[in-house]
Amino acid sequence: MKTISSLHMLQGAAGLDSQTMAITLARAERKERWTLLSLTLPGFLLVFVVLAIPLAWLFWLSAFDSSGALTLANYERLLRPVYMSSFVITFKVAFCVTLICVLLGYPLAYLLSQLPERASQICMAFVLLPFWTSILVRTYAWLVLLQRQGIINNWLLDLGLIDQPLALVHNFFGTVVGMVHVMLPFLVLPLYDKMKNIDPLLLSAAANCGATPSQAFRQVFLPLSLPGLASGITLVFVLCLGFYLTPALLGGGRVSMWSMKISDTIALYGNWGAASALGVALLVVTVLILLGMRRVFGLNDSGRKA
Repeated sequence: MKTISSLHMLQGAAGLDSQTMAITLARAERKERWTLLSLTLPGFLLVFVVLAIPLAWLFWLSAFDSSGALTLANYERLLRPVYMSSFVITFKVAFCVTLICVLLGYPLAYLLSQLPERASQICMAFVLLPFWTSILVRTYAWLVLLQRQGIINNWLLDLGLIDQPLALVHNFFGTVVGMVHVMLPFLVLPLYDKMKNIDPLLLSAAANCGATPSQAFRQVFLPLSLPGLASGITLVFVLCLGFYLTPALLGGGRVSMWSMKISDTIALYGNWGAASALGVALLVVTVLILLGMRRVFGLNDSGRKA
Protein backbone atom coordinates (compact mmCIF):
# COMPACT_ATOMS: atom_id res chain seq x y z
CA MET A 1 0.00 0.00 0.00
CA LYS A 2 2.90 2.35 0.65
CA THR A 3 4.09 1.73 -2.92
CA ILE A 4 0.70 2.70 -4.35
CA SER A 5 0.53 5.85 -2.21
CA SER A 6 4.03 6.80 -3.36
CA LEU A 7 2.97 6.43 -6.98
CA HIS A 8 0.05 8.78 -6.41
CA MET A 9 2.47 11.35 -5.00
CA LEU A 10 4.78 10.90 -7.96
CA GLN A 11 1.88 11.42 -10.34
CA GLY A 12 1.11 14.77 -8.75
CA ALA A 13 4.76 15.78 -8.74
CA ALA A 14 5.75 14.61 -12.24
CA GLY A 15 2.44 15.19 -14.00
CA LEU A 16 2.15 11.65 -15.43
CA ASP A 17 -0.82 11.01 -17.70
CA SER A 18 -3.68 8.87 -16.41
CA GLN A 19 -3.06 5.88 -18.73
CA THR A 20 0.60 5.54 -17.78
CA MET A 21 -0.32 5.94 -14.14
CA ALA A 22 -3.01 3.23 -14.39
CA ILE A 23 -0.53 0.76 -15.88
CA THR A 24 2.04 1.58 -13.21
CA LEU A 25 -0.54 1.16 -10.43
CA ALA A 26 -1.69 -2.18 -11.85
CA ARG A 27 1.89 -3.45 -11.88
CA ALA A 28 2.44 -2.24 -8.33
CA GLU A 29 -0.73 -3.95 -7.13
CA ARG A 30 0.27 -7.25 -8.76
CA LYS A 31 3.70 -7.00 -7.20
CA GLU A 32 2.19 -6.42 -3.76
CA ARG A 33 -0.19 -9.37 -4.20
CA TRP A 34 2.66 -11.70 -5.11
CA THR A 35 4.71 -10.39 -2.20
CA LEU A 36 1.87 -11.06 0.25
CA LEU A 37 1.28 -14.48 -1.31
CA SER A 38 4.93 -15.41 -0.94
CA LEU A 39 4.83 -14.42 2.74
CA THR A 40 1.66 -16.40 3.51
CA LEU A 41 2.44 -19.43 1.33
CA PRO A 42 4.52 -21.28 4.00
CA GLY A 43 1.65 -20.93 6.46
CA PHE A 44 -0.87 -22.22 3.93
CA LEU A 45 1.37 -25.18 3.12
CA LEU A 46 1.76 -26.01 6.80
CA VAL A 47 -2.01 -25.90 7.36
CA PHE A 48 -2.54 -28.04 4.27
CA VAL A 49 -0.06 -30.68 5.42
CA VAL A 50 -1.09 -30.94 9.08
CA LEU A 51 -4.83 -30.29 8.71
CA ALA A 52 -6.26 -30.64 5.21
CA ILE A 53 -4.52 -33.89 4.26
CA PRO A 54 -5.42 -35.75 7.52
CA LEU A 55 -9.03 -34.57 7.25
CA ALA A 56 -9.25 -35.72 3.64
CA TRP A 57 -7.75 -39.07 4.66
CA LEU A 58 -10.33 -39.32 7.48
CA PHE A 59 -13.24 -38.72 5.09
CA TRP A 60 -11.75 -41.20 2.62
CA LEU A 61 -11.40 -44.00 5.18
CA SER A 62 -14.95 -43.47 6.46
CA ALA A 63 -16.39 -44.14 3.00
CA PHE A 64 -14.83 -47.59 2.48
CA ASP A 65 -15.12 -50.93 4.26
CA SER A 66 -12.31 -53.36 5.13
CA SER A 67 -12.36 -54.85 1.61
CA GLY A 68 -11.94 -51.43 0.01
CA ALA A 69 -15.49 -51.21 -1.36
CA LEU A 70 -17.38 -47.92 -1.29
CA THR A 71 -20.09 -48.15 1.38
CA LEU A 72 -22.19 -46.23 3.91
CA ALA A 73 -22.02 -49.04 6.45
CA ASN A 74 -19.57 -47.13 8.63
CA TYR A 75 -22.09 -44.32 9.02
CA GLU A 76 -25.01 -46.70 9.48
CA ARG A 77 -23.22 -48.05 12.56
CA LEU A 78 -23.67 -44.66 14.19
CA LEU A 79 -27.42 -45.32 14.45
CA ARG A 80 -26.89 -48.31 16.74
CA PRO A 81 -28.12 -47.78 20.35
CA VAL A 82 -24.61 -48.09 21.84
CA TYR A 83 -23.30 -45.26 19.66
CA MET A 84 -26.39 -43.09 20.07
CA SER A 85 -26.15 -43.50 23.84
CA SER A 86 -22.49 -42.45 23.79
CA PHE A 87 -23.39 -39.50 21.58
CA VAL A 88 -26.05 -38.31 24.04
CA ILE A 89 -23.75 -38.80 27.04
CA THR A 90 -21.00 -36.81 25.31
CA PHE A 91 -23.27 -33.80 24.78
CA LYS A 92 -24.79 -34.15 28.24
CA VAL A 93 -21.34 -34.04 29.86
CA ALA A 94 -20.21 -31.17 27.63
CA PHE A 95 -23.34 -29.16 28.41
CA CYS A 96 -23.10 -29.69 32.19
CA VAL A 97 -19.39 -28.88 32.28
CA THR A 98 -19.89 -25.72 30.20
CA LEU A 99 -22.82 -24.56 32.34
CA ILE A 100 -20.91 -25.06 35.60
CA CYS A 101 -17.86 -23.31 34.15
CA VAL A 102 -20.05 -20.31 33.23
CA LEU A 103 -21.62 -20.18 36.71
CA LEU A 104 -18.20 -20.34 38.37
CA GLY A 105 -16.09 -18.55 35.79
CA TYR A 106 -18.12 -15.41 35.12
CA PRO A 107 -18.12 -14.19 38.76
CA LEU A 108 -14.45 -15.13 39.07
CA ALA A 109 -13.48 -13.26 35.90
CA TYR A 110 -15.54 -10.26 37.02
CA LEU A 111 -13.80 -10.24 40.40
CA LEU A 112 -10.37 -10.46 38.77
CA SER A 113 -11.20 -7.60 36.40
CA GLN A 114 -12.26 -5.34 39.28
CA LEU A 115 -9.32 -6.01 41.60
CA PRO A 116 -6.24 -3.74 41.68
CA GLU A 117 -3.60 -4.70 39.15
CA ARG A 118 -1.21 -6.41 41.57
CA ALA A 119 -3.93 -8.36 43.38
CA SER A 120 -5.43 -9.36 40.02
CA GLN A 121 -2.08 -10.72 38.81
CA ILE A 122 -1.62 -12.77 41.99
CA CYS A 123 -5.12 -14.25 41.72
CA MET A 124 -4.64 -14.93 38.01
CA ALA A 125 -1.54 -16.96 38.88
CA PHE A 126 -3.79 -19.32 40.89
CA VAL A 127 -6.15 -19.59 37.92
CA LEU A 128 -3.23 -20.54 35.67
CA LEU A 129 -1.70 -22.90 38.24
CA PRO A 130 -3.49 -26.01 36.87
CA PHE A 131 -1.74 -25.48 33.52
CA TRP A 132 1.56 -26.16 35.27
CA THR A 133 0.43 -29.68 36.20
CA SER A 134 -0.24 -32.61 33.91
CA ILE A 135 -3.88 -33.49 33.28
CA LEU A 136 -3.05 -37.07 34.23
CA VAL A 137 -1.71 -35.96 37.62
CA ARG A 138 -4.76 -33.77 38.26
CA THR A 139 -7.11 -36.60 37.33
CA TYR A 140 -5.43 -39.04 39.69
CA ALA A 141 -5.55 -36.37 42.41
CA TRP A 142 -9.34 -36.26 42.01
CA LEU A 143 -9.39 -40.05 42.30
CA VAL A 144 -7.63 -39.77 45.64
CA LEU A 145 -10.09 -37.13 46.81
CA LEU A 146 -13.34 -38.66 45.57
CA GLN A 147 -12.94 -42.43 45.93
CA ARG A 148 -14.96 -44.31 48.57
CA GLN A 149 -11.99 -44.37 50.94
CA GLY A 150 -10.81 -40.96 49.82
CA ILE A 151 -10.24 -37.76 51.76
CA ILE A 152 -13.69 -36.23 51.16
CA ASN A 153 -15.63 -39.34 52.20
CA ASN A 154 -13.42 -39.79 55.27
CA TRP A 155 -14.02 -36.19 56.34
CA LEU A 156 -17.77 -36.53 55.88
CA LEU A 157 -17.78 -39.77 57.88
CA ASP A 158 -15.68 -38.25 60.68
CA LEU A 159 -18.04 -35.26 60.89
CA GLY A 160 -21.04 -37.55 61.09
CA LEU A 161 -22.68 -36.04 58.01
CA ILE A 162 -23.02 -39.42 56.26
CA ASP A 163 -23.34 -43.02 57.46
CA GLN A 164 -21.63 -44.67 54.52
CA PRO A 165 -19.24 -43.50 51.77
CA LEU A 166 -20.77 -41.67 48.85
CA ALA A 167 -20.23 -42.72 45.23
CA LEU A 168 -18.35 -39.62 44.09
CA VAL A 169 -16.18 -41.17 41.41
CA HIS A 170 -16.47 -43.70 38.56
CA ASN A 171 -19.75 -42.06 37.58
CA PHE A 172 -21.19 -39.00 35.87
CA PHE A 173 -20.58 -36.75 38.89
CA GLY A 174 -16.88 -37.53 39.17
CA THR A 175 -16.40 -37.04 35.43
CA VAL A 176 -18.03 -33.61 35.50
CA VAL A 177 -16.03 -32.51 38.56
CA GLY A 178 -12.72 -33.48 36.98
CA MET A 179 -13.53 -31.87 33.65
CA VAL A 180 -14.71 -28.62 35.27
CA HIS A 181 -11.36 -28.39 37.05
CA VAL A 182 -9.57 -28.75 33.71
CA MET A 183 -11.87 -26.51 31.66
CA LEU A 184 -12.52 -23.59 34.00
CA PRO A 185 -9.36 -21.63 33.05
CA PHE A 186 -10.31 -21.89 29.37
CA LEU A 187 -13.46 -19.90 30.10
CA VAL A 188 -11.94 -17.45 32.57
CA LEU A 189 -9.04 -16.31 30.37
CA PRO A 190 -10.95 -14.95 27.31
CA LEU A 191 -13.67 -13.59 29.58
CA TYR A 192 -11.18 -11.81 31.83
CA ASP A 193 -9.41 -10.31 28.81
CA LYS A 194 -12.68 -8.89 27.48
CA MET A 195 -13.78 -7.57 30.88
CA LYS A 196 -10.41 -5.94 31.52
CA ASN A 197 -10.75 -3.94 28.29
CA ILE A 198 -14.17 -2.52 29.20
CA ASP A 199 -13.79 1.18 29.94
CA PRO A 200 -14.94 1.86 33.55
CA LEU A 201 -15.99 5.33 32.44
CA LEU A 202 -18.92 3.70 30.65
CA LEU A 203 -20.29 2.46 33.98
CA SER A 204 -19.73 5.91 35.50
CA ALA A 205 -21.61 7.46 32.60
CA ALA A 206 -24.48 5.03 33.16
CA ALA A 207 -24.54 5.99 36.84
CA ASN A 208 -24.61 9.68 35.94
CA CYS A 209 -27.63 8.96 33.76
CA GLY A 210 -29.47 7.57 36.78
CA ALA A 211 -28.76 3.83 36.43
CA THR A 212 -28.33 1.77 39.59
CA PRO A 213 -25.22 -0.45 39.86
CA SER A 214 -27.26 -3.51 38.92
CA GLN A 215 -28.80 -1.73 35.94
CA ALA A 216 -25.40 -0.50 34.79
CA PHE A 217 -24.09 -4.05 35.01
CA ARG A 218 -27.00 -5.58 33.08
CA GLN A 219 -27.29 -2.90 30.41
CA VAL A 220 -23.63 -1.91 29.93
CA PHE A 221 -21.11 -4.36 31.38
CA LEU A 222 -22.86 -7.64 30.57
CA PRO A 223 -23.49 -6.89 26.86
CA LEU A 224 -19.90 -5.73 26.41
CA SER A 225 -18.57 -8.92 28.02
CA LEU A 226 -20.70 -11.25 25.88
CA PRO A 227 -18.07 -11.71 23.12
CA GLY A 228 -15.58 -12.98 25.71
CA LEU A 229 -18.26 -15.20 27.24
CA ALA A 230 -19.14 -16.57 23.80
CA SER A 231 -15.48 -17.36 23.10
CA GLY A 232 -15.10 -19.12 26.44
CA ILE A 233 -18.32 -21.14 26.06
CA THR A 234 -17.41 -22.21 22.55
CA LEU A 235 -13.88 -23.20 23.56
CA VAL A 236 -14.98 -25.19 26.61
CA PHE A 237 -17.86 -26.95 24.86
CA VAL A 238 -15.83 -27.97 21.81
CA LEU A 239 -12.92 -29.22 23.95
CA CYS A 240 -15.34 -31.24 26.07
CA LEU A 241 -16.69 -33.03 22.99
CA GLY A 242 -13.26 -34.53 22.29
CA PHE A 243 -12.16 -35.14 25.89
CA TYR A 244 -10.76 -38.60 26.60
CA LEU A 245 -8.42 -38.98 29.58
CA THR A 246 -10.51 -37.55 32.42
CA PRO A 247 -13.79 -39.35 31.48
CA ALA A 248 -11.87 -42.60 31.00
CA LEU A 249 -10.34 -42.48 34.49
CA LEU A 250 -13.01 -40.73 36.55
CA GLY A 251 -15.90 -42.32 34.68
CA GLY A 252 -14.70 -45.82 35.45
CA GLY A 253 -16.16 -47.19 32.21
CA ARG A 254 -19.67 -45.99 33.12
CA VAL A 255 -19.35 -42.72 31.20
CA SER A 256 -18.70 -43.56 27.56
CA MET A 257 -17.68 -40.47 25.63
CA TRP A 258 -17.55 -40.30 21.83
CA SER A 259 -13.75 -40.08 21.86
CA MET A 260 -13.59 -43.29 23.90
CA LYS A 261 -15.71 -45.06 21.28
CA ILE A 262 -13.26 -43.94 18.60
CA SER A 263 -10.33 -45.30 20.61
CA ASP A 264 -12.07 -48.61 21.34
CA THR A 265 -13.06 -49.07 17.69
CA ILE A 266 -9.40 -48.88 16.67
CA ALA A 267 -7.72 -50.54 19.66
CA LEU A 268 -10.16 -53.45 20.13
CA TYR A 269 -11.55 -54.03 16.64
CA GLY A 270 -8.99 -52.43 14.35
CA ASN A 271 -11.80 -50.94 12.27
CA TRP A 272 -10.33 -47.72 10.90
CA GLY A 273 -13.33 -47.06 8.65
CA ALA A 274 -15.82 -47.10 11.52
CA ALA A 275 -13.50 -45.01 13.70
CA SER A 276 -13.10 -42.50 10.89
CA ALA A 277 -16.88 -42.25 10.54
CA LEU A 278 -17.10 -41.48 14.25
CA GLY A 279 -14.45 -38.80 13.84
CA VAL A 280 -16.21 -37.28 10.83
CA ALA A 281 -19.51 -37.18 12.69
CA LEU A 282 -17.87 -35.45 15.66
CA LEU A 283 -16.15 -32.97 13.34
CA VAL A 284 -19.40 -32.10 11.52
CA VAL A 285 -21.29 -31.64 14.78
CA THR A 286 -18.50 -29.43 16.15
CA VAL A 287 -18.59 -27.20 13.06
CA LEU A 288 -22.38 -26.90 13.32
CA ILE A 289 -22.06 -25.95 16.99
CA LEU A 290 -19.51 -23.25 16.16
CA LEU A 291 -21.85 -21.81 13.53
CA GLY A 292 -24.76 -22.01 15.96
CA MET A 293 -22.78 -20.24 18.69
CA ARG A 294 -21.92 -17.48 16.26
CA ARG A 295 -25.60 -17.03 15.36
CA VAL A 296 -26.85 -17.22 18.95
CA PHE A 297 -24.40 -14.62 20.24
CA GLY A 298 -24.67 -12.50 17.07
CA LEU A 299 -20.92 -12.20 16.51
CA ASN A 300 -19.29 -10.89 13.35
CA ASP A 301 -15.96 -11.96 11.87
CA SER A 302 -13.99 -9.80 14.31
CA GLY A 303 -15.57 -11.49 17.32
CA ARG A 304 -17.69 -8.47 18.22
CA LYS A 305 -21.40 -8.07 18.49
CA ALA A 306 -22.96 -7.33 15.12
